[in-house]
Amino acid sequence: MKNYIKILLFLFIGTVYAQQESIYSLYRYNMNVINPAYAGTDGGNLTFLNRSQWSGVQDAPETQNLIVAIPLGEKIGLGFSGIRDKVFVETATNVSIDFSYKLQVAESTDLFLGLKAGATFLDVNLGALGQNADPLLSGQYDEFNPNVGIGAYLKGDRYFVSLSAPRMLNTDRVARDQNGVQTTATDRMHVYLMGGYTFDIGDKVTFTPSALTAYVKGADPSITLNGTFGFLDRFELGAGYRLDEAFAGLATVKLDWFKFGYAYEGSTDRDFRNISGSSGTHEIFVSFSF
Repeated sequence: MKNYIKILLFLFIGTVYAQQESIYSLYRYNMNVINPAYAGTDGGNLTFLNRSQWSGVQDAPETQNLIVAIPLGEKIGLGFSGIRDKVFVETATNVSIDFSYKLQVAESTDLFLGLKAGATFLDVNLGALGQNADPLLSGQYDEFNPNVGIGAYLKGDRYFVSLSAPRMLNTDRVARDQNGVQTTATDRMHVYLMGGYTFDIGDKVTFTPSALTAYVKGADPSITLNGTFGFLDRFELGAGYRLDEAFAGLATVKLDWFKFGYAYEGSTDRDFRNISGSSGTHEIFVSFSF
């Protein structure tokens, strides 16, 4: 029976991680994580993002991203991204280098093609369960998995379209206990489709609807819809909805060299809110241009 508990725990962790990987409310400001072709397309920048999911729930998912991107000349962009995901007793750290190349396909439209190369370092600390006397529910497992990804990013004066697969390799996570029992979970390829368009609705007011669809084999697609109003090219206020999962409110402030953004997500599942006691999900980013 305890063997089954351990197997279910490990597979549950892997499943949650797969379904939650790189899904954000502020995805328009975090695109390097999703698409390597975005590296350097908006100049040099340093961005940090923190996402605290299901605030108030012990050991709920936490994500931190660090992104550095720089253009090299007119056609080449380079980027570095570090992502730390912590879910319960599992911590996954992903590091990668991005390369993008620009092709001008029309007078005001550019197509960027990107490659990603990196690795994921996985740590599962079953000792945090507090069952150290039981070898089936204790111990620590470390795993290293390489990763490659590709992406395309089409950018016009008013619109953008992004298609990417930042994780292309199907990699297995293998854990073995003292008795030789082996447990395996699989990370599968993720595909992201994103797009948006900016409308002028006044001299100094814009409206930008956008959408992000994430798909991984074995799970339903995750679809996030956002709409933001921009004022004076400095401020944005908007709302978002992730189908059958969450609603969100978001705001950003932009200076010449600095951006700040915050998003709040609430679950659409009333039963989950009542049972978990969660006060929602908080997402925040800061970005410095250079």
